[in-house]
Amino acid sequence: MEMTPPIERAVVIGAGTMGTTLAKLMLANRLSVCVIDSRAAALETCRQKMDQAFAGTDVDTTRLALQTHWSREDESSIVIESVPENLEIKRAVMSRAEAYCDPATLIVTNTSGLSIDAIGRDMRHPERLAGAHFFNPADLIPAVEVIPGAVTTKAALHRTCTFLERLGKRPAVLKQAVPGFVANRIQHAIMRECLSLLEKGVVDIEALDDIVQFSIGVRLALSGPLLQRDLNGLDTHLNIARYLYEDLERTREPSRLLEERVAQGWLGAKSGQGFYRWDDQRIEGRQRRTREGLERVIAVAMQHTHEEKGSDHDASK
Repeated sequence: MEMTPPIERAVVIGAGTMGTTLAKLMLANRLSVCVIDSRAAALETCRQKMDQAFAGTDVDTTRLALQTHWSREDESSIVIESVPENLEIKRAVMSRAEAYCDPATLIVTNTSGLSIDAIGRDMRHPERLAGAHFFNPADLIPAVEVIPGAVTTKAALHRTCTFLERLGKRPAVLKQAVPGFVANRIQHAIMRECLSLLEKGVVDIEALDDIVQFSIGVRLALSGPLLQRDLNGLDTHLNIARYLYEDLERTREPSRLLEERVAQGWLGAKSGQGFYRWDDQRIEGRQRRTREGLERVIAVAMQHTHEEKGSDHDASK
């Protein structure tokens, strides 16, 4: 594989929630970071969040640059776009990136499920474009889906994974791109069944959340679904699948219940009403407790995985 210089500078396009969190992650890992956004107010908010996050730490915030304009980038940089999930906006970012980057500069799109090929359609060098789907909060959740386009080189994928590992992430490379990638397909399959159960009156909102959180949820924190099936027995799973699949929700349209709530303006925490009622105090409390809880759960999960690997290694001797 052709040698390329190590990545020393990250350029994040977009100073929204995800872009700011990505910049925070990279600063914490001692990288120089430039955040580019045409909105001066968004950049100022980004700066304030960084100052708050790193106050009293040894993180050098002078490594952070905030710009409304592009700078020339070479192959020691990585450009990560984190703009809204709009194909035309992302294509425009790719065009700008190519105007200011060497042909060897690694360019990454942080998309939740859009086609990598569609995003890079007009690029002169789409072979250096890769997808990296971070999960919110991006500075905390370990897994990152890495998605190739049809012409993405192995070298570009390798550099992307190496960069993510430097950030302490667990890159999971897809063999091919499909709409929604892996995580969102699974998440939407679960939500389709949840909404169907609510529509049919099988269970109420609070009980459904309790069932999923304290059965499926807690188990998934310690092992993936395929590992669970191995432990439970594939024959048991097959026997249940044979009678259950016929009755599972198979609609190809979004849930009527979901459509109705969005039409009413019940968008969740952002509007004060979704499946639950929200106010600023409850939102702030929930976000704080969720982050603290995630930190503990991730620590337990990582320790569990480490112990499992150690046990597997000992068994193979």
